[in-house]
Amino acid sequence: MEIPADLRAAIDKRAEGARKALIHDAESISLKYRTQGGQGRALVSTANEAAAYAVARMPATYGAVLGALGHALSIVNKKPKTLLDAGAGTGSASWACSTLLDLESVVCLEREKAMRQLGQELMKDSSLANATWIACDITKDKMPATADLVVASYVLNEMGEREQEAGIAKLWSSSKEMLLIVEPGTPAGYSVVAKARELLLKAGGHILAPCPHEGKCPISGSDWCHFAARIPRSRLHREAKGADAPYEDEKYSYVAFSKTPCARAEARITRHPFFEKGLVSLNLCGRSGLEKRIAKKKDEQYKQARKAKWGDPFF
Repeated sequence: MEIPADLRAAIDKRAEGARKALIHDAESISLKYRTQGGQGRALVSTANEAAAYAVARMPATYGAVLGALGHALSIVNKKPKTLLDAGAGTGSASWACSTLLDLESVVCLEREKAMRQLGQELMKDSSLANATWIACDITKDKMPATADLVVASYVLNEMGEREQEAGIAKLWSSSKEMLLIVEPGTPAGYSVVAKARELLLKAGGHILAPCPHEGKCPISGSDWCHFAARIPRSRLHREAKGADAPYEDEKYSYVAFSKTPCARAEARITRHPFFEKGLVSLNLCGRSGLEKRIAKKKDEQYKQARKAKWGDPFF
């Protein structure tokens, strides 16, 4: 999935004349996130670091939110009209939401000045030019707005454990209709999503996706629930990541909640389908738990299975 052309152009324009510095800063930021994440510290504080973050991380974050939100929206009848992007960074989630929704208003909350300024700069010549940016630390400040849809992408994992529960409660109270939480598709990221799932069910929320049920998660042991978005890399993106491949696969975990009950998928595909001649093997999470299903050419579900992708619902 390609990021919007106007976003790509804005990022490339910001990088003009500073490619070497951006590559260096991208490497530095990656190290910070690996070694200092989850401690509530500011990991991006300068304009150059914000630009490096946009180059290296915006495409992947955009892809993850687009994938997660797409699955959630396929369940609902009424589409959200207003967005609150909590912990917006440079605005990746807002760009993804605006791709899928006709939004009447967008509010972006971000505590780091450099990230807010760059996010506004990237949006100024786009359909998101009227987005409102507010300085806000959701771990300390009151939420200054509400919206039909609240999105928190790659935010909770940056908090300490004590802050996560309060943050989830704030996000839920700010949502009029729907809350989407997206985290890295790692065991640690999944544990944050699992915690949010548990707390929001207790708060009376209703799961939209990915879960086909609201019972105890059947995943245990060393496994974890995650999905993937394949993101094409520009030349600048490859340079910033120090990579040769023309794409990257962003692994992510997510959960989407609704304020009202909804009809969920009967099952969700939890790994890449395995194709052989005349059959498709699927790993599913269904209403009765985890299962492996074989769809053969003679079966009614074979055509659906042939087109199925990791993360899709399965009926």
